[in-house]
Amino acid sequence: MSTPGADIFGRRLRARAPWPVLLAAWLVLALDVVHVLRAARTPGTDNGVVVRAAQALLHGGSPYADKRFLYLPGAVFAAVPETVVSKDVLAMAVPVVTALFVLAGVVLALRVFGVRPDSLLAAGITAGLGVFEPFHGVVYLGNWTVLSAVAFPAALLLARDGRWRAAGGVVGAALALKPMLVPLLLLFVLARRWRALAWAVGVPAAVSLAAALAMPRPGMFFTRTLPFLMHGQDAYARPFDAAWPSVLPRLGVPQPLALALAAGAAVAVLLCARCRWRAGGDPALRLVECASLLMLAAFLVSRPSFQHYMLVVLPSLAASLVVRGAAARSVWLWLPLLPEAAGVTWPYLETARRHAFRDVVLITGVTAALALHAWRTRSDPSREVTVSARIYAVGNRESARADGGPPERARDAPDRTETR
Repeated sequence: MSTPGADIFGRRLRARAPWPVLLAAWLVLALDVVHVLRAARTPGTDNGVVVRAAQALLHGGSPYADKRFLYLPGAVFAAVPETVVSKDVLAMAVPVVTALFVLAGVVLALRVFGVRPDSLLAAGITAGLGVFEPFHGVVYLGNWTVLSAVAFPAALLLARDGRWRAAGGVVGAALALKPMLVPLLLLFVLARRWRALAWAVGVPAAVSLAAALAMPRPGMFFTRTLPFLMHGQDAYARPFDAAWPSVLPRLGVPQPLALALAAGAAVAVLLCARCRWRAGGDPALRLVECASLLMLAAFLVSRPSFQHYMLVVLPSLAASLVVRGAAARSVWLWLPLLPEAAGVTWPYLETARRHAFRDVVLITGVTAALALHAWRTRSDPSREVTVSARIYAVGNRESARADGGPPERARDAPDRTETR
């Protein structure tokens, strides 16, 4: 039995990669991490901001006295262990750990589609990260976006296996540290998984409340941090913001019109996400494409929206290449990544302060391609199939055996039939 949606191209991507190919892929990625380690980094890197907030807490101050600390209270306590580590050790460890988090997200994204971590597809994604500027940027900054890059595919993997409440717990834990996955709450609404939604909302609410009660002047989050965010941060960070309300005014569009265009585009993408959910089809593909649309809608309109945010959705979209009919099979989804290729120089856009013009092409292009695919296939009768989760998992096991991989455990396949 073959995996639903599998074809020759998909089976080839699932196959085990020769060890020289794997070694080359790891080398490309490792060289980029080494490049970051050798670079002179300023003390204002993103992880350093969270560590300073934890140090302020330990010294009796409010973490939100630093306007650049933009996370929820739970992140302060999560960063406390880093305060006992020297700066030299952190300078070496943070880029490596950040890269490993991204790779963990890739492995989980592949797992959503039953793809082995030593497959040709895995090698391609790994090598691609090594020449992808958003990966370089997130490793350089040590940004906690990588937590969402792990939680996003982890939650989808649990949802695919019918463990929706566990998926809600994972999303909630990620939100408690950095509220990036808030748009994913709509996935639980579309699926009518109200208990899972309660977990996703309740976990960060409880953690944030407990952490806020344990720190001085937590109200500064509302009086200082939120206004700073709502105004697009400051002159230092604003040029890197690739959200429409930030980029369009730089191109001469009036601010009110830019906000209206961004809101309209986000609403249109959300409608496409709803269409994609109702279209059904392969369960894993349905989850990934719908969840990605929800996140991308927020990236268009939210401020800020940085290039490395795309690492949350792109690994899962890349993993969906193994499924026939996936939006990732379209070249239009990948063309917007070209401006983000390391070493490619673009006239007038090579400076850091103009980088957002390249980043908005990435975010908008991927969003448009995925939304258009969802809209075009909203009434595709080939998607309206009855899929048994147990049959789906058995198909994965048979496909894994054919490729020489280990079988999936039977407990990952709840005996539940759903009509898509």
